[in-house]
Amino acid sequence: MTKEIKRINNLLLKYFGVPPKSKKLPDPVDMLIATILSQNTNDSNSYKAYNNLKKHYPDWNMLLNVRLSSIEKEIRVAGLGKQKSKAIKNFITRLFKKINKLSLKHLSSLNNIEAINELTNYEGIGVKTASCVLLFAMDRDICPVDTHVHRTLNRIGLVKTSAPDKTFYELNKEFPKKIAHSFHTNLIRLGREICKPQKPNCIVCPIVNTCKYENKNYSESEYPVEKSFMLLDNV
Repeated sequence: MTKEIKRINNLLLKYFGVPPKSKKLPDPVDMLIATILSQNTNDSNSYKAYNNLKKHYPDWNMLLNVRLSSIEKEIRVAGLGKQKSKAIKNFITRLFKKINKLSLKHLSSLNNIEAINELTNYEGIGVKTASCVLLFAMDRDICPVDTHVHRTLNRIGLVKTSAPDKTFYELNKEFPKKIAHSFHTNLIRLGREICKPQKPNCIVCPIVNTCKYENKNYSESEYPVEKSFMLLDNV
């Protein structure tokens, strides 16, 4: 699978380019809270919710002594306020109780799966949230899996799994080094723009010749014919 992951990554890079990456890694606790807020909403709303929360509680230690309703009020724009405020409050409280500070530096001594298991022990934190922390805040060689990544990888034929978490563990058994950020980011873009749930735009897909999806759609292209990859050899 490692060889195929690298091949798909190269094809995506040729089409989408190298995705932008922050030169400075965010704090893992910041990243975890931001990822919780991003669940089941768009980037704009999750960004607003995070900024609202950070504005009123610039030091996360302040959350130790506030009510859930106060957290919920600040993050309402992201939706699922009760669920997300409970997850954030639980994480902050239990982490502080465990190590007497709000830091995830102790994860550096754990391998990827151990770190995932550590984070998912907190109620409300799933595999996707935990893996986003490892990739985006710790620069680990690990690829988070959301619905887009799950759908596209199954269509491509890289995995045959029934749920995103199952795809995650199958994909990350031996993930190649130094490409997780580009692979994850461009695969999400592929899923949002081309490999959509309904009527995937296969005629312009950069990996159409690699993809094993049986119901390819070569009609109703949104792009000029010259961008079509349908007849190109992308090997």
